[in-house]
Formats: sequence, C-alpha cells, structure tokens
Amino acid sequence: MRSALKELRIEAGLSQAALAGILMVSRQTINAIETSRYDPSLTLAVRIARHFNRPVEEIFYVED
Repeated sequence: MRSALKELRIEAGLSQAALAGILMVSRQTINAIETSRYDPSLTLAVRIARHFNRPVEEIFYVED
C-alpha cells in the first residue's frame, strides 16, 4: 500500500515526531508508513485521515 502521508505532513509543516505525538504512535511508525514498510491498522488510518480532514482513500491507495 502507498500513501500520501509524507506530502500531507510536510504541507502541514509537521515533523515525523510531531505527527507521531499527535497520533500517539512512534516516529518510527510514521516513517514506516511513509516508506511503505508498514500498513497502518484501520484505526490508525482513520485517525490520520481525520487529522488531515481527508477521506482515507485520498491518503492510502493500492498501487497496481
């Protein structure tokens, strides 16, 4: 799964650590999602989407 998380985070002016603090996860979790090494749980994906006020499908997508 791919994501637009890095772009959204940078656009919002947030560091990985700052976003991790907001979402109550580790900075390593944010890094792993951004580098496509980890697929977030549904709960975390929804929390990310709510934080950025976007639908989940706009942030996370499957590359064919």
